[in-house]
Parts: sequence; structure tokens; C-alpha cells
Amino acid sequence: MRYGYWMPVFGGWLRNVEEENMQPTWEYIKKLAMRSEEIGFDLSLIAELNLNDIKGVEAPSLDAWSTAAALAAVTKKQELMVAVRPTFHNPALLAKQAANIDHISGGRLSLNVVSSWWRDEATKYGVNFEQHDNRYARTAEWLTVLNGVWQQDGFSFEGSYYSVENNTLQPKPVSKPRPAIYAGGESEKAKDLISSSCDGYVMHGDDPVTIGKRIRDMKERRERRRLPPMQYGVAAYSIIRKDETAVKRELERITNVQPGSPGYSNYQQWLAGTQLEQQVSLEDYSVSNRGLRSGLTGTPSRVQDRIGEFEAAGVDFFLLQCSPQLEEMERFAETILQPWAL
Repeated sequence: MRYGYWMPVFGGWLRNVEEENMQPTWEYIKKLAMRSEEIGFDLSLIAELNLNDIKGVEAPSLDAWSTAAALAAVTKKQELMVAVRPTFHNPALLAKQAANIDHISGGRLSLNVVSSWWRDEATKYGVNFEQHDNRYARTAEWLTVLNGVWQQDGFSFEGSYYSVENNTLQPKPVSKPRPAIYAGGESEKAKDLISSSCDGYVMHGDDPVTIGKRIRDMKERRERRRLPPMQYGVAAYSIIRKDETAVKRELERITNVQPGSPGYSNYQQWLAGTQLEQQVSLEDYSVSNRGLRSGLTGTPSRVQDRIGEFEAAGVDFFLLQCSPQLEEMERFAETILQPWAL
């Protein structure tokens, strides 16, 4: 099992808590990345939104790609999984940027491809917003161009969304055959594209049985295409305490999202812009990415047992969120990672 985490580029993960003691600044992000390597975390996901989905659109947030380039220079071991949305990036130009960051990091860059859902953000940044299936059609072409210019010079492509002619991209990425590509999604369009074009499937939080079903489905899709196995990751919000009373108290504190809370106005837009397998409650939405559903909350022994259930279901890595991020990751490392390493 690998243990990763979401880089808190939005200043936190809670929609009802204004101050989580993790500022969206380079100073905090750098400190978190360097310390997390020391305590056993080997993967960080750097999300990409130009507006702050968690704290409200007026709140600051960090740019994913310039942050990733800076982190590549100050970290040594961590995989840097950077989110990228095709509607916001020309694929050939992004391939050039990503190849450069891959060199800076020594081959530690990967991509998490996200088909955008937020209409208001697109409008405010002058980007055309497309309906769900059209976004995935664009993403399929985007990946074709990305892979093409990464893997060969003289690459040409003519599609409905993108066109390149006799492209040259040097230097090529360090990672071979290319940086790993992850993606997530629960619609049929998403799963078909991911199973045919990506190296890993990242999922919102859910219980081990539900996650296991998704993994089996994706494995069957890969086998039908005679493609190699994928990596499977799950988002999880972590709360570890000495007793269940303290856990319950923390859960009550973070899940009382009310109309008017920061980020609440995006709830209906998010539901309208995605196609999910099951209904998401406002309590689920109180923390990002349905992380509470994974159930990594409780005493250390209970969380260890839960991790074992996910491992048995086929999960390869977690992407943790917690608040405040650094302090809770220290707790997770002390009670979960380090005991298992002995």
C-alpha cells in the first residue's frame, strides 16, 4: 500500500470551517511536502482549480502547475500527481511543460486528468464550457495528442478539437514510456475512456465493498482490451483519535455545513456537472471528494483494520485529506505508517 495526500492548495478541505491553519501559500506547501517525505508519504496530488471550490470563489488558491514545478525542485522522492483539465490546456503545450517538470523532478511527475465540471469557473476564465459527453470526447483527443508528442517527433494529428502538424518536443520526459496518467469518474463515458487510455483509476471515497466492485469492473474492462493492470487509488479523509468519543466530536465539528457556508453555492453546480453512481448527501459534501465515506476515522487499530479491507479489495494507494493537514499527517504517520514499518 502506498500513502499519498492531497496538497491543500485551497487552504483546507472543510466547507464550514473558515480557518484550518494551513494557508494556501508557497511557504506552507513547501514545508508540508518536505516534511511528508520524511515521515513516509510518497505521493502528493496537486489539484487544479482557478477558483477556490472549498473556501468560496473570493478566497485565494494556488496554481497547480507552477506549484508542481517548484515542488519538483525541493522534494526528492515523492511522486507529484498534478491535476490537469483538457479544456484549460492545449495538449502539445502542456506536454512540453510536463516534460520539463519531469526532468526537474528526476522522473517523478504524473498526471491526473480531470474533465471539468464547474461552469462558473470556465465562464470567469474565458473557457468554453461543454456538456459531459463532449468533455470526454475532447479528453480522448487531448490524450492522443499528449501521448503522440511525448513519444515521437514528427507527430501529426487532426481531430474535432485539436490539430498539430509535424510536432517536435525535446527533451522527451524522463519517465518511460511516459509519465503515468491517472483519472477518475463514475459515468460510463469516463470508465470507458479511463480503462482504455490511463494507467491508474482514482476514486472518490467509499466503503471497501463498493470500491472493490469498481476495481473488478475496471479490471474486466482492461482484460477485454488486453491491457496491463492499472493502479487503483481512493480518496479518504482521516481522523485518528485515542477513543471513539473524540472521533465523534470531531465529525460533528466538520460536517455541519449550512446554506451560506463557504463553498456551499457550488454544491448544486457540482451535482449538475457530474454523473455519479449514487446520490451525494450534503454531509458527504462537507469535506472534499466524499472522503468520509472511506471510513479512515477512529482509533489506530480500527483504521488499520479498515486499511486492510481496502487492500483486500485491490486498492494500491490512498490520497488522504485531513485538517490541519500537517499535524494530522504527523499523527497518521506515528500511529499507522511507522508501526507497520517495524
